[in-house]
Amino acid sequence: MRPVYVRLKQSIRIPVQEIIRIKDIAMITGVDKEKSVIEDMPIHRVTAEDRNVIVVDSLTIIEQVISRYPDHQLEIIGPNYCVVHLEKNRKKPTLLIVSGIWLLLFIGAAMAIMNFHYDVSMELVQQKLHFMLTGEEVKHPLWIQVPYSIGLGLGMILFFNHWFHKRFNDEPNPMEIEVFKYQEDLDHYAAIHDNKVEKNDKDH
Repeated sequence: MRPVYVRLKQSIRIPVQEIIRIKDIAMITGVDKEKSVIEDMPIHRVTAEDRNVIVVDSLTIIEQVISRYPDHQLEIIGPNYCVVHLEKNRKKPTLLIVSGIWLLLFIGAAMAIMNFHYDVSMELVQQKLHFMLTGEEVKHPLWIQVPYSIGLGLGMILFFNHWFHKRFNDEPNPMEIEVFKYQEDLDHYAAIHDNKVEKNDKDH
């Protein structure tokens, strides 16, 4: 028996299309002549009932390939399922919506920073620091407050590793890591509970 190695993609996003094929959700190796035929095999026909998420199990691919090539032995490498996110055409948000969200986030971040500084008595700390260094009592030690404010902004930019669309290095920022973990949890939940393509799908 000739081995065919299949590696499923854990999660993919594709535009809404009529048929999902093996090449959309997996990578095939181990065969040369039949590779293109196997990759073009249909796995699932998208219907209105599928909503936005489809989970394809490795057993579905095994059954599909073995039914046509019984002399092949399939070896599944990596994940045992692939979560397919169907991306429908979405309208671009208007400038008014983007401006409203930006303003809301800006006010929320400013309130969080100010409340934190109030809780830790940052102004009093800066006044005492000025007194320790100069021996004078000043209500607004600007030579400390202004560099501190600039440093706070620069620190946030470096922490999130972004300046608009520019990245300072290839490392993911904390927000991207949290979004990645959240997406992994969603995919794992979908693989267990949501819209699973069974191997006896009648559409094939």
